[in-house]
Amino acid sequence: MDTMTLWHLTGWEFAALAFAALLVGFSKTAVSGANTVSLAIFAAVLPARASTGILLPVLIAGDVLAVLTYRRHAHWPTLWRLFPAVGVGVVVGTLFLVWADDAVVRTSIGVILLFMAGVTVWRRRRADAAEQPDELTSRTGRVKARSYGVLGGFTTMVANAGGPVMSMYLLSAGFRKLGFLGTSAFFFLIVNVSKLPFSAGLGLIDGHSLLLDAVLVVFVVPGAFLGKWAVNRVNQRLFERLVIAATVVGGLQLLLA
Repeated sequence: MDTMTLWHLTGWEFAALAFAALLVGFSKTAVSGANTVSLAIFAAVLPARASTGILLPVLIAGDVLAVLTYRRHAHWPTLWRLFPAVGVGVVVGTLFLVWADDAVVRTSIGVILLFMAGVTVWRRRRADAAEQPDELTSRTGRVKARSYGVLGGFTTMVANAGGPVMSMYLLSAGFRKLGFLGTSAFFFLIVNVSKLPFSAGLGLIDGHSLLLDAVLVVFVVPGAFLGKWAVNRVNQRLFERLVIAATVVGGLQLLLA
């Protein structure tokens, strides 16, 4: 029995999932946060809760490619500052998934994404981005990192939607394009791998889902190469606008689904 029969997929539905997987690769190496569109496609084609477990290994494949591409540009002090708060968010998100239905999940994540986009636009109008992350050691910077960390952990556990939240944090902290991509690549590889036992424990990952993943991962690779090609042709201001726009689109899709 092939994967299309196993999941009762039509040819068009499989094509949509393949496109979403390609978009995952593109988002990981070009416009972080754009994979919220992939999230919406997966949730539309597959059962909503099951879609999060199926999407996770596809995201990890994209994370590996992003790390291989941008590993020299990661800012590790920022990562170490975020991880404890993210861990709290993942645990809270796991507990949330135990009782929340799909409607509550979609509404909660959509509101958070739109709020984060609004905050970032406001901050970007107040000051231009700096070459290095700012305020990392100040009290305000620590509070901001913890807040975004918890939100990022929660949203990535509940709906694999942590990308836009962390994108907003990295932009607000003043990261330039390559530092942004390198830091987010390592961040999501580590966080997404750590989510595997939680997702398996909730029954979101099993042999059937991994069989479909094995097919879809093939489409992540050309998406990653396309993203690598595109990122060198996008200037910093356009890059930031694309990240924010992808976040807004993803938030609206979740609210209107």
